[in-house]
Amino acid sequence: MSARRPLGRRFGWLWASYAVSAYGSGLGFGALPLIAVLVVQASPAQVSVLAALGPAVGALIALPLGPWVELRRKRQVMVAMDLVRFAVLVTIPVAYALGRLSFGQLLVVSAVLATAKIAFNAASGAFLKALVRPDDLLVANARFESTTWSSIAVGPPLGGAAVGLFGPVVTIVVDALSYLLSALGIAAIRGHDDHPRRSGRTRVRAGDLLDGWWHLFAHPGLRALYLNQVLVSGLIMATEPLLAVLLLGELGFPPWQYGLAFAVPCVGGLIGSRLARRVVERYGQQRIIRTVGTLRASWLIGLAVVQPGVVGLATVIAVEFAIIISMSLYNPVLATYRLEQTPKDRIVRTLSAWSIGSSATIAVLSALGGLLAEATSPRAAIMVAGLVILASPLLLPRRVDAARPAPERSARVSTLA
Repeated sequence: MSARRPLGRRFGWLWASYAVSAYGSGLGFGALPLIAVLVVQASPAQVSVLAALGPAVGALIALPLGPWVELRRKRQVMVAMDLVRFAVLVTIPVAYALGRLSFGQLLVVSAVLATAKIAFNAASGAFLKALVRPDDLLVANARFESTTWSSIAVGPPLGGAAVGLFGPVVTIVVDALSYLLSALGIAAIRGHDDHPRRSGRTRVRAGDLLDGWWHLFAHPGLRALYLNQVLVSGLIMATEPLLAVLLLGELGFPPWQYGLAFAVPCVGGLIGSRLARRVVERYGQQRIIRTVGTLRASWLIGLAVVQPGVVGLATVIAVEFAIIISMSLYNPVLATYRLEQTPKDRIVRTLSAWSIGSSATIAVLSALGGLLAEATSPRAAIMVAGLVILASPLLLPRRVDAARPAPERSARVSTLA
């Protein structure tokens, strides 16, 4: 598990491609709700619908994609999904230039992005497990996590400044180009890309659609972690559009301050991800999941007391820093455990099921948050989310190291087929 051992040139290409798209997305962080508020004058309910409907439709479309991706070369799927994201994002600046940008188009873009993200992440997880040694998985996941948070640290303030100087869609253009460059980088990875064994069949069967959930819920550790993760991520993401309305609308924060409020705390992401390997070696995987999994749920309620001005900005930064340093330490440990406990022939379907469940939960909680904000206020809705998330540690497993991955299936016939 040494951090100093090289992970290979192929991993270097994968990491570089991920970094390009991550920095592009960091620059465009929150771009869709920002455009919804500033360009199409969306209401709080519409912004929440944008956050909810896109992931919901994306999860529905992505349902058959897990088994389909399982039967395809993972690198080709990753390239295709990057190209899809490039193409759909380009439609926004084109429509804006023609004066035809609408809230409906933003919904369609959000749904396509959510679908492509689920398929890409599932394929990339399987590709990563085949690419690096098992005892290097935590190091690899920590590097991706570090890149994610560093991109958000740099991207939002630059994106906010770019929006102020060049208009609201400039960050969308950069984000689109980053996916194109990522596709080119992944395509440049050389070496053997295993073609999946089809076990004598070429079609996706009905039972395959639920096979990922079968594995998750049959595994005690993964079941508990899955339920905990979808609730925590759903509540945190559901507050994002509410916070955008609160900061940009009610409290009058300019876009650059909004970006700064999410950029500065990302330093905590660099700290947490860099510490992941060391703390796991010292305290063990189980203790980190239990302790840090509890800590990350303790801070969200602080966003409900944000006030205008410098004090409010400092409050957002402090709360986000605490959330992010906990998440960045927890996420690579969770991602590594999930790959370790999933056999090779079920990785894509398991990761797809995980992402679909997460997207669906985000959609439902975002919709409920929007309705609550419309009936009360964004601040009240954030307060409720902060209170509910405090109960999420009850879902964490008592033990995460007892179960072992199931053997690969060569030709298992699903009982649901």
